Amino acid sequence: MKFGYARVSKNDQSLDIQIEKLKKAGCDEIFAEKVSGAKDDRTQLNLLISKLRKGDAICVVRLDRLGRRMSKLIEMINDFKDKNIEFIALENNIDTTTSMGMLLFTMCAAFSEMERILIKERVKAGLDAAHSKGRKGGRPKSLTIEKSKKLQSLVRTKDFSVTDICNIVGISRSVYYRSLENT
Repeated sequence: MKFGYARVSKNDQSLDIQIEKLKKAGCDEIFAEKVSGAKDDRTQLNLLISKLRKGDAICVVRLDRLGRRMSKLIEMINDFKDKNIEFIALENNIDTTTSMGMLLFTMCAAFSEMERILIKERVKAGLDAAHSKGRKGGRPKSLTIEKSKKLQSLVRTKDFSVTDICNIVGISRSVYYRSLENT
């Protein structure tokens, strides 16, 4: 049996193109999910692997759809090979039943890993540059020191409801109650 596996990393991405290509490649059953390729625990991939039997084939559109880390990819492909399961990456022209396909697989996996490392390095460099300019990441605090003082004085007066205080200070109820817990 020929199984297909399609994966995208983000929920707003579409699986349609991959699924169409896998259907054209003659896949009998296609497993698809929206999850990072760096994660080891992927529900649909695990389900697919549990269904694989000797003589089956697993087909992906590109090698990076199966995974991002070279060591994990090589481990998976070698496991498939040990179980006499074919692996095919359509756009990479990889077919592990041939020695040339196995060589190409190893080279593509190395480039995929290198690309991932370069992306991490660029992100880190960007964050370091922002930190050196005094910028911090994350969401701004909704309760500033000034708002906190105003909140405390309004609470002490006991003249306003929680809703009124939240509207006056410009905070949510959860921030209001959280600030009371911290005082």
